[in-house]
Amino acid sequence: MIMNNFPMESPSKIAFFGCPLDCDERHDAIQEKLSFLDRREETADPYTAVLALLRSELNPDAWLAKGNLSIPSWLEPVPPAAEKGKLTAPEMVRFLDAEGCRELADHLGRFVRDQIFPHIPCLIAVDHSLTGGVYRRVVERYAPEEVSLIVLDSHTDAVPMSILAPAIQYDAATNPESVYDPEDPLLYDRPDSYNASSFLYHLLAEGVVLPRNLYILGISDYPPKRAFRLKDSRIRNYVQFYPELKNAGVTLVSKEELVGVPSRVRRILEAIKTPYLYVSVDMDVGAHNSLEGVRFLDRQGLGEPHLFKLIDTLTGIMRRGVKLVGMDLTEFNSRRAGLDRTYPLATQIIRKLLAL
Repeated sequence: MIMNNFPMESPSKIAFFGCPLDCDERHDAIQEKLSFLDRREETADPYTAVLALLRSELNPDAWLAKGNLSIPSWLEPVPPAAEKGKLTAPEMVRFLDAEGCRELADHLGRFVRDQIFPHIPCLIAVDHSLTGGVYRRVVERYAPEEVSLIVLDSHTDAVPMSILAPAIQYDAATNPESVYDPEDPLLYDRPDSYNASSFLYHLLAEGVVLPRNLYILGISDYPPKRAFRLKDSRIRNYVQFYPELKNAGVTLVSKEELVGVPSRVRRILEAIKTPYLYVSVDMDVGAHNSLEGVRFLDRQGLGEPHLFKLIDTLTGIMRRGVKLVGMDLTEFNSRRAGLDRTYPLATQIIRKLLAL
């Protein structure tokens, strides 16, 4: 259920809404959650924190605040202390493998259909898989052929678990500095569920986004050349998945290309032919460089100058006639995001993309 369900107003406003789903099954993330149980009142969820900054900056006639999606409290970034018993990796894995992310994404999508349209949806959330629920409803409204999906992210988020888990097993078994435990039972017998690391794979497989209309920009997880020479099937299947995405028509642009050859990135984006655009910003695209308050800090993302140069390129193509029909900002870690510039940087991105 959504709080603050207001009647539909006139079109062309920006409708902000949120969902604090945080189903990260990693040991360190769960331990961090446990350490914050007694500090719940100190930590605002991303939607509340970002809206608090925007309220004083935006024309009140240009936007709407639609509230947060209610979710099971044990899945929030800082659950109530009474939920401590559920904060375990097996519980999180059960949620993920039982298609919990898909269920909540679909719920969010129905809210967009019923309560947001004809306004422009702007989701502020934690788990990136929620993007799929919103985007699915956007393309139902405009058609998949007419909407390009631009994803700013340090991770590709299009690799199914059946490909990803064996690659992690390989790293755990062969890399002395691996952060993974080869005996971890959570790395084995996992289904190909819809989640934050695979949602784009599912959107592609289901025809929700067309390969030629998907642009994933800023990635730092494209396999290095030496990985393509390895013979082990676990890693070979993983590394080959990336060129298969590209051969299918998906545009993958690494962080190094964004920084080193910005003119090529600009030409790619300026060649977009769809009349509509959806922009999804995973905040870890600036991890360890522009900001720290994000869930995944395993990669160093873009610095502010390069990040905003990319944002400026996107606003430039919109000025030339491509219409923004939806956007989101995800992967905040609200336990840390209030300690640095993560939330102010998010509001800058929103204001630039929405021309507010």
